[in-house]
Amino acid sequence: MSVGDNSPTASNPNAYTSGRVLIVAGSDSGGGAGLQADIKTVTALGGFAMTAVTALTVQNTHGVKDIMNVPPPFVAAQMMAVLSDLGADAVKTGMLARTEVIEAVAPLLDDFSNPAVIDPVMVASSGDRLLTEQAVSAMQSLMLPRAALVTPNMPEAEILTNRGVETLDDMKHAADRLMTDGARAALIKGGHGNDAVVTDLLAEQSGFTVFENPRIDTKNTHGTGCTLASSIAAGLGQGLALAAAIERGLVYVRRAIETANASLGTGHNKPLNHAHPVLDKSQDS
Repeated sequence: MSVGDNSPTASNPNAYTSGRVLIVAGSDSGGGAGLQADIKTVTALGGFAMTAVTALTVQNTHGVKDIMNVPPPFVAAQMMAVLSDLGADAVKTGMLARTEVIEAVAPLLDDFSNPAVIDPVMVASSGDRLLTEQAVSAMQSLMLPRAALVTPNMPEAEILTNRGVETLDDMKHAADRLMTDGARAALIKGGHGNDAVVTDLLAEQSGFTVFENPRIDTKNTHGTGCTLASSIAAGLGQGLALAAAIERGLVYVRRAIETANASLGTGHNKPLNHAHPVLDKSQDS
């Protein structure tokens, strides 16, 4: 079945064109990451979020307690239902968890002409494993070739490329390897580094772009990867160029960290303030 792009046409003049994003990911019962963070992000940035749930997690600010997997055919059915009716201007994948889910999701992206942002969610910020070791090769062989952008953090880049990633040069080599493996572009996120400045590296066929921002000393960083990937997908779906979508996403995430409520939860993985654009506007009025 062709999923198309639902662009406005004479037969479909009212097609939504402000960033329809299909999110294929797991849920976070704590609301800080996963589908919940993705939906909040896309909505706050003016897009329209749709979902295909891959797994249910029992988690809070202390970590992941349990995972219930969704059968792969049901994940695919959710995607097909959305794409064949509402359409999407971008797809963002997050927690795919297992080889069987990757094998169900990947072929559906072949008929999808708009950008796919692949966030290779492997380990939660609490340290809990969210992608089985057996599924890493499926992520490499099936998802990378379908990625308009892949967004690993430094530990994920190490796993995907089988090489250490600590310096900017390491990030460049890893990004080159990810593109050799099929990704059209790669964003290596530097949040796991220890420097006072967080360095994120975008690699495209045309070269590298470096984004630098002062590190914020805070516990409110749960879901930053999900949030950034979803913000980029929303930007691409709204017609922004890749670098511009990333830059807007970084600003959004930074502000979400800065305005987060430190009293939410008692653990070390506290959520962001995804609603800050709405709150900022209400304060201005």
